[in-house]
Amino acid sequence: MRWLVLCLALLPLPALAQDKAQTLADLKAELGQLSAQFNGLKAELVQSGAASTGAAGGDALQRMDAMEAELTRVTAKAEEIELKLNRVISDGTNRIGDIEFRLCEQTEGCDPSNIPETPVLGGNTAAAAPAATAPAATAPASDAPELAMGEKNDFDRAKGVLGQGDFRAAADLFATFTQSYPGSPLSEEANFNRGEALTKLDDTANAARAYLEAFSGKPDGPFAAESLLKLGQALGALGQVPDACVTLAEVGNRFPGTIHATNAQVSMQGLGCQ
Repeated sequence: MRWLVLCLALLPLPALAQDKAQTLADLKAELGQLSAQFNGLKAELVQSGAASTGAAGGDALQRMDAMEAELTRVTAKAEEIELKLNRVISDGTNRIGDIEFRLCEQTEGCDPSNIPETPVLGGNTAAAAPAATAPAATAPASDAPELAMGEKNDFDRAKGVLGQGDFRAAADLFATFTQSYPGSPLSEEANFNRGEALTKLDDTANAARAYLEAFSGKPDGPFAAESLLKLGQALGALGQVPDACVTLAEVGNRFPGTIHATNAQVSMQGLGCQ
């Protein structure tokens, strides 16, 4: 059960890990440049005799030695942080893979040996969607993310089928959408709606996977709280009560004061969570 706690705690990592890795790379590059400049200045002082004659301040060499020691310390600290970050990313990736494996075991017809390799957290795994056609010169500027040609139409079509009550077709259309448009700004809602359709079909295990994908894809998105709630409820329905309790508790921790946090508490009471 602890794997799920840690996984949920690590789910926001993709963007964070990528930002930290970039920051560490920049920091190490700057430290390397500073160290090179420092060594060059020190060599110049020694060769000119300024460090020993007092022209550079008498104890300049001692001060530079202290600065060099501090540079070494900061560089070592940056490398230590990088190693810790890499361990966290590796651990988080493995734990998300564990969830996928467990849900696959609960899904009829799912072969664990055919589960795709879990993308590394923080990696650039989303393929860039094709750019939308250029708007007319008179069109007003918009802050909305650009969508690929046909992307919105495909999403609306799947959503329309869901509204008509054809849950199997809707689930298939939303699955096709997420595969066709990886990284789409509509992916979170598409995964959530796929979970809703599968829930209506009593395909609880696959619904749980869809809710997990919706939440993990955007842990602070508009569907994150409800996706996490329904993931916990689905785990409870699958008989994984300890994991369900942990997941439902996370709803209150991450989204306090929301209706989803209240519903999570009710579900926890129904499951007998401690």
